[in-house]
Amino acid sequence: MIQITSFVFSPFSENTYVLYDETKEAVIIDPGCLMQSEKETLANFITEKGLKVTALLQTHAHLDHVFGSAFVKRKYGVKMYMHKKELPVLEAVESRCKLWGIPGFEPVEADAFLDEGDKVTFGQSSLDVVFVPGHAPGHIAFICHPQKFVIGGDVLFKGSIGRTDFPLCDHAALLNSIRTKFFTLDDDYQVYAGHMEPTTIGYERRYNPFLK
Repeated sequence: MIQITSFVFSPFSENTYVLYDETKEAVIIDPGCLMQSEKETLANFITEKGLKVTALLQTHAHLDHVFGSAFVKRKYGVKMYMHKKELPVLEAVESRCKLWGIPGFEPVEADAFLDEGDKVTFGQSSLDVVFVPGHAPGHIAFICHPQKFVIGGDVLFKGSIGRTDFPLCDHAALLNSIRTKFFTLDDDYQVYAGHMEPTTIGYERRYNPFLK
């Protein structure tokens, strides 16, 4: 069974996820640790739990989701996986950090790419990859059907949706992604988002004002 631990990192209050199972193999999703103390918090947890990190997964490559990606790659000797359409987003992170006066970002490169229909495996567990563009051109989410949860990045939040006022965003595509990829799931699927607390598909189907 997959265990999910989340950390809130950086001034952007971004949710970083560590998923692991009984084999102690783990994946890190969207490491937003910017400060050295945040990187140590993440590393200390992995050490204390005796985890073996096997992959770094990115739902998308906006700066707050990749602050700690170079650190994770170097620390654990793993590959960074994302969708190929996120390459221009990732390439722009360093310049955006400079523009916004955010110090400490270490540039990082993707090693491999994921797309709709792929599976990510670790230990005795697997996650299905779905393509959910809109907030970012190559945004993906990771779904565990046996345990009914989604690691959804910045697609769907409790009572809200991802922003679409950034370059390469598409509001119509975002709404379509939610309706065709998330809202086809059962109401009891838990959604772990890139910011804020978890929600459920059923709650958002009923109450999300952006999806009426």
